Amino acid sequence: MARNLAVRNFLDALFAVLAGNALYFLFMPWLPPVARHTMFKEDWGLLVDFLVCLTIFVGVKVWRRA
Repeated sequence: MARNLAVRNFLDALFAVLAGNALYFLFMPWLPPVARHTMFKEDWGLLVDFLVCLTIFVGVKVWRRA
C-alpha cells in the first residue's frame, strides 16, 4: 500500500514537472523579461517556472481526490 502511494506521488510529481516546464518554455517568449529564466542563474523566471509546476501538481492532487 505504501509503495503504491510512493509510486503515485512520484508519477504525479514527474507529470507536474514535465508539463509545467513544457508550458513555461512554450509561453516564455511572451513573458515579461523579468519572468524569463536565464540558465545557470537564480532569477525570477525560476520562481515562475516553479509556481507553474506547483500549480499543476496541486491540480493533479485535487483532481485525483475528486
